[in-house]
Amino acid sequence: MREFAHSLLINAPPAAVLDAFFDPEALSEWWEVSRSVCVPRPFGSYAVEWEPTAWRDDLLGRLGGAFHGTVVDFAPGREFFIADLYWHPPDGEPIGPMALEARCRLQGESTILHLRQSGYDETNERWERYYDFMSNGWLLALTTLKSYLEERWT
Repeated sequence: MREFAHSLLINAPPAAVLDAFFDPEALSEWWEVSRSVCVPRPFGSYAVEWEPTAWRDDLLGRLGGAFHGTVVDFAPGREFFIADLYWHPPDGEPIGPMALEARCRLQGESTILHLRQSGYDETNERWERYYDFMSNGWLLALTTLKSYLEERWT
């Protein structure tokens, strides 16, 4: 299975870190989503959308599009797990299913965020390219999340 996993120390409370994955205003700031419907409870919807890029990849087409799944578990201030995630690019077939999980642990007055996205189909070459783009995208987005939260909490 292919995955993206990353840990990050953020100078903000755990609840604020997890809430940033569900709050429409926060999502538009740190993840640059144009629309979102994210319900932080079991069986809640998780859907975000980005504007299509002008640039086009030879294999994936334009980036942007929608990412949606179902919240399976949500423990305020501690963790969430989203399953049956699919990325619907502006052009072409969706990629999925995937899972996204986040865990927060308090360390002093800061939070350690552990984020993991997983899912893979070795018979589909688009998955490999998706992870190449998505991994870099997550690293940039998480750096922006850290800055966004720390401006509000420090």
